[in-house]
Amino acid sequence: MPLRARQRCHALLAALVTLTATALLAAAPPASAADTWTEAGSDRADPLTESQGLTSVEVPAGSANRYTGIGTIPIGVSTRGWNHVGDPDASYDGHYIEPYQADSGTAKMYRVQAPNGAWSEYVHTLSPGEALNNSWVAVSPDGQWMLSGEWGTMTRFLVFPTPGVNASTSPSANLPQAATVTLDHAVRDVQGCDFVSATQLLCSSDDPAGTLFGYTKPLLQIDLSAAPTGSGNVSGHVTALRQLPLRSSCSGSFEAEGIDYDRRTGTLRVIVVSPGFCVLTDSKTYRFNRS
Repeated sequence: MPLRARQRCHALLAALVTLTATALLAAAPPASAADTWTEAGSDRADPLTESQGLTSVEVPAGSANRYTGIGTIPIGVSTRGWNHVGDPDASYDGHYIEPYQADSGTAKMYRVQAPNGAWSEYVHTLSPGEALNNSWVAVSPDGQWMLSGEWGTMTRFLVFPTPGVNASTSPSANLPQAATVTLDHAVRDVQGCDFVSATQLLCSSDDPAGTLFGYTKPLLQIDLSAAPTGSGNVSGHVTALRQLPLRSSCSGSFEAEGIDYDRRTGTLRVIVVSPGFCVLTDSKTYRFNRS
């Protein structure tokens, strides 16, 4: 074959290889961390006492996991208007914190149980533009700072000094917002977050639309630019890892609820409430392991 013909042939083959590789890459699923957390089992979630949130408690040693639901709200709390409890968390020194909201008003409440068993309440007056909803709390590994989120489509989490742990807090004073986590991708209807490390969170989203990440009810990973403090805002990079399990004997709308990461075992747990009548029979707390 003449040199010029060989050159044309080689150029044609190179172009075909390039086009084939491009097509294969386009057809292949994008690289992601979708298989990072693998389902390892499940337990029935009681609709009255285990349907809103959960957390593992390290102090005192041997403490049982804590859950929240409408049936865990004390009468003395609900009669004062705090009729919804969200996903709780606990500091590594044993302070247990539940987030509360009311149907209306200008404040949120955080109910704290100290390691000695004593309860106290910390009220936060809403900042301008802040949503009334109070679905979850996540305490930083150092115990000093607490994150909380707002319902709907949001691009931020709120940072507070941890009530009962941070020395600047008092039940007799307003709990102020200290900073903001600015997210690089919108999230919707986050029901719970928990710290995996000082700069990483896992969050459960009840997103019913699926337009933000391509599927509904995603498990989200938030990588922070720095550990949150009260001295300034930090940014958060959002990654959707996988869809939470949606299995039931009933058809209809599931509800993703609270989340917990137990650093002692490396186990992630997420509550998913079943639709319709099956909320009573096959709502689950799913367990995941990092694969």
